[in-house]
Formats: sequence, C-alpha cells, structure tokens
Amino acid sequence: MIIRLENPADVTVIHAVTLEAFKGHPYSDGTEHFIVDRLQEAGALSLSLVAEIDGDVVGHIAFSPVELSDGSKQWFGLGPVSVLPSLQGQGIGGALIRKGLEILRERAATGCVVVGNPELYRKYGFQNDAGMTYADCAPQYFLTQPLSSNPASGMVTFHPAFYAGVDE
Repeated sequence: MIIRLENPADVTVIHAVTLEAFKGHPYSDGTEHFIVDRLQEAGALSLSLVAEIDGDVVGHIAFSPVELSDGSKQWFGLGPVSVLPSLQGQGIGGALIRKGLEILRERAATGCVVVGNPELYRKYGFQNDAGMTYADCAPQYFLTQPLSSNPASGMVTFHPAFYAGVDE
C-alpha cells in the first residue's frame, strides 16, 4: 500500500470510495461523499490523501481548515476518512490518519479536531478537551489534538461544506 497526495484524476474515485465506505452505516447520515465533493469544489481541502493498493485507490482522508472562536490559526478538521468496506479493519484508515497528522506537523499546523468514535481516535493521540467545543455534537465525540505548544480554546466551526444541505 502507498499513501500519496490526491491528484485531479482521483476525484471521481474518491467520491465512489467515500460513498461505499459509509453506505448503510448507522452512524452515517449518508452525506460524507457530498462533504468531500463540496470541500474539493471550494478549494478547501488543506490536505487530501489517498491509499492505493495495486494501483487502485482504496481509501481517502480529508483535512480542512476550522475556525476557533479564540482566533487561533492553523487548526484543521479531520474527516471524512474512508476505506472500501471489503478492506476496513486492515489498518488502512489508521495509516491515512497517521500520515495526515505527520504532514500537518511538517506544515506547522497548530492542531487538529475530529468528530467520531473516541475509542478509535484516542489511538492516534486525540483527546477530549473541555476548553474546546463543537456545538453540533455530544462532547464525548468531539476530540482534539494539539500539534504545537500554542494553546487554543473556544468554539470550533468546520468549513461551510460540512453544513450545506444535500441537494445533489
């Protein structure tokens, strides 16, 4: 498996992988593929990586800018992270998360946030932080990971692509 930056030829397959990865999951509202599409269209993918096996894209991870009410800069939201259903549970998603966080650190990012399963994301250094909140979810499912020593706090707002209605 190789992990590489997304290129323009990957857009259609990323849509398909993301759609398949979340299809029928009880924790999904079925809009993840539209979120990725809107982030791409808005030029708001700060980092977009694909996992490739034998030349086929089998996974994807998106990182986009988030705003913090305290004015902190260089914070990013992780997600969605997608892996084809037949390959889930084999470490592809974890490899995408680790590589993405590594690249964010190299780019001097201040931190990263994620909405998701706390047990999963704690494996990658994410934690609940009472000083940072996200209005659209229960606090136990909102996790943060500082990537620098610069303190941050306040309300987090994801890119508007996460909030747009599904009209596709």
